[in-house]
Amino acid sequence: SKSLDDKYIFFESASKETSEVWYLSTEEEDGSSAPPEMSCVAPRRNKVLYEVEHGHGQWFIWTNVDESPNMKLMTSPAKSDSADEWSLLEDAAGVPIFDGSLAKSLDDVTVLNTHIVMQGREGGIPRVWTFDLDSKIAKRLEFDEAAYDVGLLAHYEADTESIAVTYDSMVTPPSSIEISLDDDDTTQRTVLKSKVVPGYDKELYGCDRMEVLSRDGKTQIPISVVYRKDTMEKVKTGELKVPVHLYGYGSYGSCCEADFSSTRLPLLDRGMIYVIAHIRGGGEMGRQWYEEPNGGKYLCKKNTFSDFVDVARFLIEDRQWTSPDMMSCEGRSAGGLLIGAAINEAPELFRVAILGVPFVDVACTMTDSTIPLTSGEWVEWGNPNEEKYHDYMMGYSPMNNVKTGKTYPACWLTGGLHDPRVAYWEPAKFTAALRHANPENEHPICMKLDLSAGHFSASDRYKYYRELAYDFSFLLDQLKLA
Repeated sequence: SKSLDDKYIFFESASKETSEVWYLSTEEEDGSSAPPEMSCVAPRRNKVLYEVEHGHGQWFIWTNVDESPNMKLMTSPAKSDSADEWSLLEDAAGVPIFDGSLAKSLDDVTVLNTHIVMQGREGGIPRVWTFDLDSKIAKRLEFDEAAYDVGLLAHYEADTESIAVTYDSMVTPPSSIEISLDDDDTTQRTVLKSKVVPGYDKELYGCDRMEVLSRDGKTQIPISVVYRKDTMEKVKTGELKVPVHLYGYGSYGSCCEADFSSTRLPLLDRGMIYVIAHIRGGGEMGRQWYEEPNGGKYLCKKNTFSDFVDVARFLIEDRQWTSPDMMSCEGRSAGGLLIGAAINEAPELFRVAILGVPFVDVACTMTDSTIPLTSGEWVEWGNPNEEKYHDYMMGYSPMNNVKTGKTYPACWLTGGLHDPRVAYWEPAKFTAALRHANPENEHPICMKLDLSAGHFSASDRYKYYRELAYDFSFLLDQLKLA
């Protein structure tokens, strides 16, 4: 990538746990005809991640150096091997802007002529901050809704008096907003474009942000909820219980945002409540939500599955919005692993489960290094050729933990014949295992294999809608909402 001031080109080599950045100057040295040489910002160190931007004659570096749980924002002179000179960027009061603590996380930095714009998370929600380089005052952009998704749009010029962000929530369609950097309270905003959703009336829908106490008695799991207001009104008055659809992912530090999706509307309009569980293994609460010792990776991966089950119990037993015969769940890829582990742990909680291209044969796949992506995934799941990781994986791998004598929910599994990430035989094996373990199970276990698809199913928009219609048809049929 090129720095926004066009002075350097950066080359990054990185894994999930370590990184190294090299740079090349775009300016010719005085009196030299030799081509510029690449130099390293800081040599690779184990468990140290860092990224770099340039501006105002210095490096702006965000890094987890010194084992900080989240990324710090640091600066140093713009030179090679600068690690010893990294120092925290502070505001006018001498307080670090990002100190790497648990309070907030930092994901990206954009250096402009007058401001630095930072993207990260606080309270489990995406945030954008601005930092005035003259006054040294940092501000967070504020929005009215309790939960939302916001991010900085692409900027190609450092000399600007405004920034543009994209914003949406579970009830607000996406819009692009221009925000002035000169305004003292950044309330001078112009909506550049909003997505038009035909037939959609925002006033009919509501969304909430809640927290669920996990079984460890100390971890609060955020959840985002969207519903029709008339449905929730009936639930809150105790008039009836309604179907609830619970979605989760919880791997790779990836975040499930409280964003807008028009494809949820057919479910909401049929009286369902849609819930996203922001479980450990994702990055919603910062890197500590993902990393050991208390996140959802390596030897604490089971936290991901227990969090999901705890959320389901909360919705059924505490909130009493629904009952097990009306509760459904869904996840794709590593989220399919989540669903497989959840229905193994608590099959009695769910009536329907949707497992899209599910990674359910964990121990077997991670043992086979001839599969192209396996060795690179050891930094996520652990290497099962080591006994401690093998034994731990065997304790949660869905294929190896199917229970007998249990009533499993109706399951809809999908796969792609050309999937290079989750091979088609994984959902096929799990389908067979579920059927074989409980041949008297009254609920159907179905698999749909797309002979022309890869991991991400249809790239064609209309084919994607057709594929989604299969999922929803199965779901609604089993819940008797079709």
